[in-house]
Amino acid sequence: MKPESKFWREVKKKTPNIQWTRLESWASHGLPDLLGYNNLCGFFMVELKVVTKGKPRFSPHQILFHNTRTVRNFILLKTVSPPSVKLYESSTLRATGDMELDACCLKLAACDLKNESWPTLEACLIHGSRDA
Repeated sequence: MKPESKFWREVKKKTPNIQWTRLESWASHGLPDLLGYNNLCGFFMVELKVVTKGKPRFSPHQILFHNTRTVRNFILLKTVSPPSVKLYESSTLRATGDMELDACCLKLAACDLKNESWPTLEACLIHGSRDA
């Protein structure tokens, strides 16, 4: 199983207050991996990235999507070494494909997620920036 598929299963399991749909679209390049829904906020999209070494890589289509749709769209980044999970708004992805990695977790102080912190991630997605 690919690392991103494992990450998807972890996200789905640890965020029970969000209804998730995994998007598998070959017809629309750049579309994020997940469509999330919660009654409080409506729909939002999340791009999953798993980085084993170096920086996350984005296709030109993904860059275009995130640069033109910055409201209620997110990037969820998992690093293997050191192990962490961080949430970013789409607006942190520059047109060059680089990310502002210091701007994490929707301006929350502690953005590395451990098992007890998944509710924080869920709250960020549901109540997070509505006017990015």
